[in-house]
Amino acid sequence: MNRILVIDDDVAFCKMLSSFLTRNHYDVQTAYSAQSAKELAAEHSFDLFITDLRLPDDDGIDLMVNLLTQFPTTPVILMTGYSDVATAVKALKNGASDYITKPLNPEEVLLVVAKILNDKTVPETKNEQPKPTDKKSNSEYVLGVSETSRQLAEHIDLVGPTDISVLIIGESGTGKEVIAANIHKKSSRSNKAFVAVDCGTIPKDLAASEFFGHQKGSFTGAVNDKIGYFEAANGGTIFLDEIGNLSYENQVQLLRALQERKIKPVGSNKEIAVDIRVICATNEDLRTAVKNGTFREDLYHRINEFSISSPALRDRGADLMVFAEFFLHKSNEQLNRELVGFSSETIAIFQRYKWPGNLREMQNVIKRATLLSKGDFIETSVLPQELFDIEISDSDDLISISDNEKAALINALEMTNNNKSEAAKLLQINRKTLYNKIKKYDLDY
Repeated sequence: MNRILVIDDDVAFCKMLSSFLTRNHYDVQTAYSAQSAKELAAEHSFDLFITDLRLPDDDGIDLMVNLLTQFPTTPVILMTGYSDVATAVKALKNGASDYITKPLNPEEVLLVVAKILNDKTVPETKNEQPKPTDKKSNSEYVLGVSETSRQLAEHIDLVGPTDISVLIIGESGTGKEVIAANIHKKSSRSNKAFVAVDCGTIPKDLAASEFFGHQKGSFTGAVNDKIGYFEAANGGTIFLDEIGNLSYENQVQLLRALQERKIKPVGSNKEIAVDIRVICATNEDLRTAVKNGTFREDLYHRINEFSISSPALRDRGADLMVFAEFFLHKSNEQLNRELVGFSSETIAIFQRYKWPGNLREMQNVIKRATLLSKGDFIETSVLPQELFDIEISDSDDLISISDNEKAALINALEMTNNNKSEAAKLLQINRKTLYNKIKKYDLDY
């Protein structure tokens, strides 16, 4: 059994990843600091190190260099947020075997770990496929009950069977990739590849190679032939997430490929015809980017034959607990738990929180809470502090409890048998605010 050392100062995250890898037949130990990692590495023999890029007592890259100096045959995987991907790419040149981005995709983690550990004995093939760290599709689509969700489903059903280009617009974390995957699923290409690409993580100088592939020796580091995303998606759908992050030069290359439906790998004189459907996503206003000259107008019209809005979670109030139950079910499966549901107090907090990170934030909150829960229900004690931080209004110094505040008020009052003091504590507001809210909604309590 391969032994892995996971290094991250987030204790809950470390335990979650350790539990996940253990269930998948790895022997895992954890360290919450660079110093602890060095001590464990000196005491035990490990087959793989997985370390966060940012640690409280050291830089993840410095720790990686130290570990590789002490244990040159033991590979290192870096964990990083999207904003640090450029740093992680540089780390690959300094000896890192690979990197994975947070929030982690479980299937991605297993693919990367298996590849790294198998690389010790299995030689690489000549025709290298796209890296296991490429984003994988999560096509699980949850049909909500709100009017907003109904309209979204109608648009997906309408555009899915066609072959036109789609632009999905919405905030980060609203599930744009899930929408794209569901569009693909409803198309005639559903039995072909769905290739998801995060444009925000691709370094400018490597974009052509990532999109169109390269030939061995075409540039420093090109040790094998590589198939790009476009060729990998041939016959199917390519999903370009956060397309607004592409440089102007890369936009020109992309436009040419979309217009001609032909690509040319870096270092090759041979053009390859590709038959793909293009779905793009953005969390910014591309029309403003076009006016500012940072996004090509011809490319904008090419990718925006049909647009779909991916609504924020705060605008899908009636769907809130539908998604919460779905993520709880997923977390139970992933963490091998059997939680039944959410306490009334937790539901009230969920309803008044604004969820700035949308569905992605909710999924992470519920997964963490599932891991930490000791009973059958997720209680408020295992929720992160940010869910209790409520915005204060400058006008009347009252606390906003979000669009669902009336339901939250009724729920809190019924749970406390109309005890105003206890209800105010439950809602994390003072008694004066509670009475003002009761008056505002003309509640008979």
